[in-house]
Amino acid sequence: MSTVWRALKNRRSVHDYLAKDISQSVIERVLEAATWAPSAHNAQPWRFIVIGDPKVRQRLAQAMADEWDKDLREDGLPREDRERLTKASIKQLAQSPILIIPCLTMRDMDTYPDARRQKAEYVMAVQSVAAAVQNLLLAAHAEGLGACWFCAPLFCPERVREVLGVPEDVDPQALVTLGYPSEKPDPPPRKPLKSVLYQNHWGCNG
Repeated sequence: MSTVWRALKNRRSVHDYLAKDISQSVIERVLEAATWAPSAHNAQPWRFIVIGDPKVRQRLAQAMADEWDKDLREDGLPREDRERLTKASIKQLAQSPILIIPCLTMRDMDTYPDARRQKAEYVMAVQSVAAAVQNLLLAAHAEGLGACWFCAPLFCPERVREVLGVPEDVDPQALVTLGYPSEKPDPPPRKPLKSVLYQNHWGCNG
């Protein structure tokens, strides 16, 4: 348990990486760890896209930044601020040694005739993919890698599909940058347990 607790508390979201290649075997171990996450019905609705090619990383980063710029423009953000934010985003994604795009598919999930249950089924798939991403992050930390979980693809799934050739029934859910860290961020503050424990019905002592 001490090893698990150390991993949970020492893992960080890393944004800056060394210009050092990651071996395919290490990437495969990290992805395999993701596939050991729990999932609804054991349907394992996750799919992963691994991007190491710098040209593809650049194209994806630029396409996502273009979509973000549209949203920021509609929010009324001045052009200089939009350029600053989007350029920083492109640089971060393009310079990360590896990008992993966790995706969701409903192919093996249950199907219901009513919208209420079908929505719940989709949420279950989302939760399953999120569990896989957490496994991926912990495995990356165990391998001496840094990683950071971004949800940007949720805001521009069609552009991600377009750049990467992702089929319509596969939903990009996240983007994880991966590399050997060149920084060691301080731990972010955590809310005390008593502030997030909404109700307590344990009925036990000790």
